Amino acid sequence: MVTGLATLEAFLKRRVRTHGLLTASIAAAVHRGELAVDDADRETDARTPAPAARHASRSQGRGLIRLARRVWPDSGWEELGPRPHLAVVAGRVGALSGLAPEHNALHLVYITMTGSAIAAQRLLALDPAEVTVVTFQLSELCEQIAQEATAGLADLSDPLLDTLAQRHDERVRPLFVS
Repeated sequence: MVTGLATLEAFLKRRVRTHGLLTASIAAAVHRGELAVDDADRETDARTPAPAARHASRSQGRGLIRLARRVWPDSGWEELGPRPHLAVVAGRVGALSGLAPEHNALHLVYITMTGSAIAAQRLLALDPAEVTVVTFQLSELCEQIAQEATAGLADLSDPLLDTLAQRHDERVRPLFVS
């Protein structure tokens, strides 16, 4: 569990190497047109065993699609359905924005890391500067994972992170969704 900066760094590395890689690889495949939207959605479900994590991904995807519809209103968003996974929407957004697939993958890896880092900072009252230093120190890992994500679909999950996501969702008062 995360109790301070050292355990936060270990957690972030684990999250980037698993969830970050998985999300970025699916987004990169959608971005390049190698994976159809329906297939990408099914692949994300298959690679995300925890129902709580699937729900969080779909909620985040729904939020991103709301923003994307405002920026690119005539881009066929209805094809993605009412609750697409974040990776699917991010892949489409990356393609529409003109980003290189590698940059889109890096963006997803980075937000996977920073979302968790900010949550830990707030929940544990960590020094924001120290948390930022930890994220800077992981930048090379993020770049490496983004490159790996563009090489093909990742097919891994992390049972510990899946269990933690599910247990958190089942709490009487969950703190956040991630």
